[in-house]
Amino acid sequence: MSTAILVFREGLEAILVLAAIISGLVKKKQDNYWKPISAGAGVSFLATIATWFIVVAIISTVNAPELDIQAFTGLLAVIVLLIIMNWFFHKIYWLGWINLHNKRKQRLIADSSNNNNEVGKNTFWSLFVLGLTSVYREGFEVVLFLQNLRLKVGGNVILQGVLIGLALTMIVGVLTFLAQRKLPYKKMLVFTGVLLLIVLAVMVGETAQEMQLAGWISTTHININIPDWMGVWFCIFPTKETLLAQFLAVIYVLGSYFTARYLTKRKANKQANKQVKMSV
Repeated sequence: MSTAILVFREGLEAILVLAAIISGLVKKKQDNYWKPISAGAGVSFLATIATWFIVVAIISTVNAPELDIQAFTGLLAVIVLLIIMNWFFHKIYWLGWINLHNKRKQRLIADSSNNNNEVGKNTFWSLFVLGLTSVYREGFEVVLFLQNLRLKVGGNVILQGVLIGLALTMIVGVLTFLAQRKLPYKKMLVFTGVLLLIVLAVMVGETAQEMQLAGWISTTHININIPDWMGVWFCIFPTKETLLAQFLAVIYVLGSYFTARYLTKRKANKQANKQVKMSV
């Protein structure tokens, strides 16, 4: 479930960025421009698979105790998730990330020296790299996140989760690019974001426990009764360190969310007041 949620969440981001980049080109029937972007996106999928095997090979060569490796990869996964959640709650990221790629696309098309709507060699490869980088970033994040889970449960379980996430992503992709349906991306991102917050809390609790077992941090037991199923499903354990880590992670994400909302409303109010003054 954790793997499927993360893959689907990152897949939605990739589709959103690609849709913003090539939508104008499709409407204007500029096939010569959006095709290299789509080709780059396709190659980025293969590059992500190659990155997976490279990272697995690197981890397998590390000569360290298994608990230390699991604690390190778990900490890396938590950092990746915190970054994803922080970006998710800031509209400036979405606008900046999409606008950055759109500006690059427009600049490349404007610099094309052929006026017959044919893409030159340099422009083709530049657009290809644009499609490649816009999707590969999401794939790279997925690869980093899944290493900790792979060490715990093995590659077969991870593969099943990846296939589920990819299947859901492909459904959205087909509806977006082939059927050209306008889907409720914002609601879908919010829903998967909430699920990702639960995954984050579980991952933080599990990683904190691994760090305790590896001797990285202390273990202070609390005399409270926590059912075993809460430890199995949500990694909630009766220790100060694990509970505090989960609490701080959730507070960080929620604080980021409310701060982003406050700043957005404040900016909107300033713009509204400015327009009122100008009209007066």
